[in-house]
Amino acid sequence: MADRSEDSYMRQAIELARQPLSAPHPNPRVGCVIVVDGQVVAEGLHQQAGTDHAEVAALKAERDFRGGSMYVTLEPCATHGRTPPCSTRILSSGISRVVIASPDPNPVNGGLGIKQLREFGIQTEVGLLADDARAINRGFFSRYERGRPWVTAKIAATLDGRVATANGESQWITGEAARSDVQLLRAQASAVLTGVGTVLADDPRLNCRLDGIQRQPLRVIVDSHLRTPETARLFTVEGDILFATGGKVESEPFQNSEGQPRTVSFGSIDGRVDCRKLLDYLSELEINNVLVEAGPTLVGELVHAGLVDEMVIYLAPAILGDSAMAMVVAPTIKHLTDRYHGKFEDVRLVGDDIRIQLLLS
Repeated sequence: MADRSEDSYMRQAIELARQPLSAPHPNPRVGCVIVVDGQVVAEGLHQQAGTDHAEVAALKAERDFRGGSMYVTLEPCATHGRTPPCSTRILSSGISRVVIASPDPNPVNGGLGIKQLREFGIQTEVGLLADDARAINRGFFSRYERGRPWVTAKIAATLDGRVATANGESQWITGEAARSDVQLLRAQASAVLTGVGTVLADDPRLNCRLDGIQRQPLRVIVDSHLRTPETARLFTVEGDILFATGGKVESEPFQNSEGQPRTVSFGSIDGRVDCRKLLDYLSELEINNVLVEAGPTLVGELVHAGLVDEMVIYLAPAILGDSAMAMVVAPTIKHLTDRYHGKFEDVRLVGDDIRIQLLLS
């Protein structure tokens, strides 16, 4: 059998990192493959913060790695955090060559792992399938390079772009397969964000209900006047909640199980929460990815402010007509040159619905 290409080994590492229930927040998702004499002898991924990083997980295989090559999607760490540095473990493994897709954007560690490997004589190459590897960790890179999380807006709509009937009925526009797919989005998100209008209308829990989930995303409720009722189903399931308000917080209306405050004021713009400051705050909390599951007004505000990076739209094979609610409420656009523009990254069927992944420019 012919030797596999360099790209194929790195793609295998990337697919490992993509595993849907791998969510090591706030750490990046990383996959690793070790090849000796043209054969894959070990692989690993980072599944949860505080557990083995992908490189160490792979090196725990009981194999002779001497003269082997390691393919890893992100630069191995060289500093001691929750776990010992991966670079030190690689140095003692017998690995002679390390192929890294992307350098680490974290200034504390970025470049140190590469430098250490090269100083100890390990052939180190950087950049193979870098764009594909970065795409796995858009939020991680966004937090370090832009100072805010990567924001994905999820929308369930009809073919004519309607998210609810004229009287607000929306459950359920899309089918069960699409709703299950949303659970995967929640599993991979650091935080799920919605507005108080959605809380009052739909009473959602906003938690991830997949078996084997390692952690629940932080649930963020944009609630300018703190109208969320204490009887909301949000409070009936495990997981932290943050209430984002615009006015001064005189007292803490909502407390977590430890009695700690979870309401923060971010100031207001025209009476509405300053979401740019909110995202800055979430970045400080080491939130990489924010999944927005909100109504058309809040989604429209975020899109208009340039704060939505990606949309995942589930289109049902149905039509509600022009009296129904549009998927985005935004200022009137009079010229095509002023439209919000994006790029299709993925389009596929999920059950009976169409799933569109759109990157906004």
